[in-house]
Order: sequence, then C-alpha cells, then structure tokens
Amino acid sequence: MNAARDEILARVRAALADVPEPERPADVPVARQYATGADAPAGVQETVSLFVERLADYGASVRTVSPAQTGTEVAKTLASWGAEQVLVPRRFPAPWSAHLPAAAVLGDEGPLSADDLDAVDAVVTTAAAAIAVTGTLVLDGGPGQGRRAATLVPDRHLCVLRAEQVVASVPEALSRLDPLGPLTFVSGPSATSDIELERVAGVHGPRTLEVLVVR
Repeated sequence: MNAARDEILARVRAALADVPEPERPADVPVARQYATGADAPAGVQETVSLFVERLADYGASVRTVSPAQTGTEVAKTLASWGAEQVLVPRRFPAPWSAHLPAAAVLGDEGPLSADDLDAVDAVVTTAAAAIAVTGTLVLDGGPGQGRRAATLVPDRHLCVLRAEQVVASVPEALSRLDPLGPLTFVSGPSATSDIELERVAGVHGPRTLEVLVVR
C-alpha cells in the first residue's frame, strides 16, 4: 500500500516539476470544524426513540424488547418468516438464540459459499453500534456479526442490539469503531431506484430487515 502511494505521489511531483511558480495554486486553509455531536436528545430513551423512528422510515421493522423477552422474540420473528434454516454467527449471545430449534441453526465456522448463503432463509446478528440521526446499524465483524457476506446474501436479516449501543451521531459511532475493521453500514432493507426511478428491494442485501433493541 505505501509503495503504491509513494509511486503515485512521485509521478504527481514529476508532472508538476515544470509548472511555473505563479501558476501554482496557493495552499488554501480549509476549516475543519466538524460536528462531534448531533441535534438529538442526550438521554438513552430519547436517542433510542429517534433511532427507531428513523430506521422505520427506511422500511425496517423495529421493536424494543426487555432482556427477558429477547430470546422468545428472536424465535417468534424467525418463525413468522417461516425460516427453516437460520445462520447464527459465532459468539452470538446464547440466551438470545436459546429458543431456536437446533435443527434450524447453521453456524458460520466452516467455509460457506455464496450458494450456501443463498439457501439460508435468514441471518440473525448483533451489531457493533447504531446511529440514531441516520437510522443506521454498523457491523464490524465482531462477536455475533459474522463476515460481511453473511448479511448481504440471505434475504432476511434480524439484528439484535442493546440500547446502550445506540448513539446520537456518526462521529460518536466512529469513536467506538476500529477504522481499519470491515465496517458495514446498514440503513434499512436493501433497495435502489437507479433504473427508471423505480424502487427495487433486495439489490445489495436483504429485502427484509428487522431490529430488536434490548432495553
């Protein structure tokens, strides 16, 4: 990476070597007063409420559940989808998957091809963080999240996260994340309107996204 960068910069410098000094642009200072917060309520309850509202605007189903309800609600959601085979990534909290039939659970310990993932009815994951003002989930491949393809190929995605993982703004979320990690930002079910402005679901990810916020 560094060698390629150095080669590119060297070529740029060589190309600019014969540019007369009067023709060179001045080094214009750029203001970097980036926002580090958000115009969102500071309380956890208010922040979660904003997140639920924004994510629902994208067409996702979002519900808040108690810790005692979580395992049951995970099982009920997957049953309502008729999911017979569910991908559960490594280190997904056992209490949250305890009500799933063992025969329905597929782990991601072994190599799974795109065809294997396409045959899965749904994937259930955790998240690294969530952003209230944009209604966004952030996955970084951590415990219970699996690799990126696991949340892009299956048609349905159920995400479970704790209320304290929801922050108000993008800068707050980034401060909790490793910028070198495989970050995936999810704002609602996958959709595009690129062709004739007609909205099509399930283009770059699941058609159905449901989120359970545990608080």
